[in-house]
Amino acid sequence: MADTVAAFTDLYRPTVNGVASTVALWRERWGRRRGSMDVVFPETEGYVPESGEYAVPSVEAPLYPRYRLGRPIAPEGVPVPDVVHVHTPFTVGVAGVRFARANGVPVVASYHTILDERVSDRVPDPLVEPGRRLCRAYERAFFARADRVVVPTSFARRHLLERVGADVEATVVSNGIDTDRFRPTDPEPLRNRYGLPDGPLLGYTGRHGPEKRLEEAIDAVDGTDHTLVLAGDGPARENLEARAAETGADVRFLGFLERAELPAFYSVLDAFVFPSPVETQGLVALEATACGTPVVAADAGALVDGVIEGETGYRYEPGDLEAFRLAIRRTLAESDRLSDLCRRRRAMLSVEHSLEQLARVYEDVRR
Repeated sequence: MADTVAAFTDLYRPTVNGVASTVALWRERWGRRRGSMDVVFPETEGYVPESGEYAVPSVEAPLYPRYRLGRPIAPEGVPVPDVVHVHTPFTVGVAGVRFARANGVPVVASYHTILDERVSDRVPDPLVEPGRRLCRAYERAFFARADRVVVPTSFARRHLLERVGADVEATVVSNGIDTDRFRPTDPEPLRNRYGLPDGPLLGYTGRHGPEKRLEEAIDAVDGTDHTLVLAGDGPARENLEARAAETGADVRFLGFLERAELPAFYSVLDAFVFPSPVETQGLVALEATACGTPVVAADAGALVDGVIEGETGYRYEPGDLEAFRLAIRRTLAESDRLSDLCRRRRAMLSVEHSLEQLARVYEDVRR
C-alpha cells in the first residue's frame, strides 16, 4: 500500500479555488485514514505552513496576479514518499517530477484545468490559435513524464487524449467533496444576514471570470421575478455589475463568502446556475448537489457528466438563452423531486469514495 505521498502544486492555501481546495482536502483525509500526504507549494505572504507543508520562494504569476509562481525546486527536508503526485503542470509541478525521478519513485499527475480554453481571455484574437497549440504541446510534453494521469471526469479524459493528444494512461478519479461539510443546512440565518428575498433564488459561487459566462445568468433572470445571487469575485465582476444595472435584473453581489457559509448559501438557493462550458469537473456544482440543491448547467465540458439530466438538475445548449430559461423553469417546477434525488447522490460524491479509487491508482504505479 502507498502510505506516504508528496503532493506538488502551484495552487494551495490560502488561495481559494477548486485545485487548492482539493489538495487541502485530500491531504487532510489521506492523513486521517491512510498515511501522510506532504504538500510542496508556492509561499504566500501571511500563510504559515503547517507540519508537512513545504513552501518554496515565489513571485507574482504573469497574467494571473492573484496567484504565485514558485521556484521549480523541492525544498530541503521533504521526505522521500512512496508516490509523488503533481497537481499542476507549472513550476512546482515540474519540480515534483524532477524530485520523483531523482529519488526513483513513481509520478501521478492530475489534469485539473483545460489550459487551451483560457487562452482567448488573455491574448489578442490573432494569437488565440497559436496560443492554444502551444498550450496543448506543453501539456503533451508534461503529462508524458507521468506514470499515470488522473482526470476528474470522462470529459476531461477525452479532452486530454483526443484534443490535447496526450499519449498517456489516464484514469478517471473524481476530486470528491467534503460531504461532512456540504449537506443540507438551515439557510435562514444566511438569508437574513444578506437580506435575500423569499422568492425564487438562483445563484452561483466561484470565480467571476469571462470563461464562466455569468452574464448569461443575468440575462436569464431579466424580466422574471427571480433573484440571482452571485458570490465570489474575479476580473469580470465590474462588467457583470454593469450588465445587471443595464438590464434591471435583481442581481445581488455578495463577494467572497467564508467557506463555513457555503453550505447555507447552497441551501438557500432554489437552483444553482452554472453557464460555464469549460469545466474539468465543476466542484461547486457537486457541492450544491450534496446540499440538496439542483443545478442548471451548460450542456458542455464536465457538466455533461456532473449534472444528471432530470435527476440532479437540467442542462441546456450553451449560449441559448431561451433554453437556459426553460431549464430554469423546469428545475423550479420540479424542485422537491430533484432535491430528493440530489440528496441520494451524496455518498457517490464524497472524497472518501474518491480516495479509495486514488489509492488503487497509487498501488498500480508502484508495481
